[in-house]
Amino acid sequence: MMKKSYKIEVDCANCANKMEDAAKHTAGVKDAVVNFMTLKMNVEFEEGQDPKAVMKNVLANCKKVESDCEIYL
Repeated sequence: MMKKSYKIEVDCANCANKMEDAAKHTAGVKDAVVNFMTLKMNVEFEEGQDPKAVMKNVLANCKKVESDCEIYL
Protein backbone atom coordinates (compact mmCIF):
# COMPACT_ATOMS: atom_id res chain seq x y z
CA MET A 1 0.00 0.00 0.00
CA MET A 2 1.42 3.33 -0.98
CA LYS A 3 0.64 6.63 0.73
CA LYS A 4 2.14 10.01 -0.07
CA SER A 5 1.76 13.49 1.34
CA TYR A 6 1.67 16.61 -0.83
CA LYS A 7 1.81 20.29 0.07
CA ILE A 8 -1.17 22.18 -1.26
CA GLU A 9 -2.34 25.76 -1.58
CA VAL A 10 -6.02 26.57 -1.18
CA ASP A 11 -7.93 29.60 0.14
CA CYS A 12 -10.68 28.21 2.33
CA ALA A 13 -11.77 25.11 4.22
CA ASN A 14 -14.74 24.62 1.91
CA CYS A 15 -12.41 24.67 -1.12
CA ALA A 16 -10.15 22.16 0.63
CA ASN A 17 -13.18 19.86 1.03
CA LYS A 18 -13.91 20.20 -2.69
CA MET A 19 -10.28 19.25 -3.45
CA GLU A 20 -10.53 16.23 -1.18
CA ASP A 21 -13.72 15.10 -2.89
CA ALA A 22 -12.21 15.55 -6.36
CA ALA A 23 -9.10 13.60 -5.35
CA LYS A 24 -11.16 10.74 -3.91
CA HIS A 25 -13.03 10.39 -7.20
CA THR A 26 -9.86 10.22 -9.31
CA ALA A 27 -9.01 6.84 -10.85
CA GLY A 28 -6.13 5.17 -9.02
CA VAL A 29 -6.83 6.91 -5.71
CA LYS A 30 -8.00 4.64 -2.89
CA ASP A 31 -8.42 7.46 -0.39
CA ALA A 32 -7.48 11.11 0.03
CA VAL A 33 -7.53 13.41 3.04
CA VAL A 34 -6.94 17.17 2.87
CA ASN A 35 -5.93 19.01 6.02
CA PHE A 36 -6.70 22.70 5.58
CA MET A 37 -4.84 23.73 8.74
CA THR A 38 -1.53 22.20 7.62
CA LEU A 39 -2.22 22.60 3.87
CA LYS A 40 -1.41 18.98 3.18
CA MET A 41 -3.08 16.32 1.08
CA ASN A 42 -2.47 12.70 2.06
CA VAL A 43 -3.19 10.29 -0.76
CA GLU A 44 -3.45 6.52 -0.62
CA PHE A 45 -3.03 4.90 -4.02
CA GLU A 46 -4.66 1.78 -5.39
CA GLU A 47 -2.38 -1.26 -5.73
CA GLY A 48 -0.01 -1.04 -8.70
CA GLN A 49 -0.70 2.60 -9.56
CA ASP A 50 1.98 5.11 -10.52
CA PRO A 51 1.59 8.00 -8.06
CA LYS A 52 3.08 10.55 -10.49
CA ALA A 53 0.59 9.71 -13.21
CA VAL A 54 -2.35 9.54 -10.81
CA MET A 55 -1.46 12.88 -9.16
CA LYS A 56 -1.45 14.68 -12.53
CA ASN A 57 -5.09 13.61 -12.86
CA VAL A 58 -5.81 14.54 -9.24
CA LEU A 59 -4.47 18.04 -9.87
CA ALA A 60 -6.52 18.39 -13.07
CA ASN A 61 -9.69 17.28 -11.25
CA CYS A 62 -9.00 19.62 -8.33
CA LYS A 63 -8.49 22.55 -10.73
CA LYS A 64 -11.95 21.84 -12.19
CA VAL A 65 -13.62 22.38 -8.82
CA GLU A 66 -11.23 24.99 -7.42
CA SER A 67 -9.39 26.78 -10.24
CA ASP A 68 -6.84 28.64 -8.10
CA CYS A 69 -5.78 25.68 -5.96
CA GLU A 70 -2.32 24.15 -6.24
CA ILE A 71 -0.78 20.78 -5.39
CA TYR A 72 3.01 20.74 -5.28
CA LEU A 73 3.90 17.49 -7.00
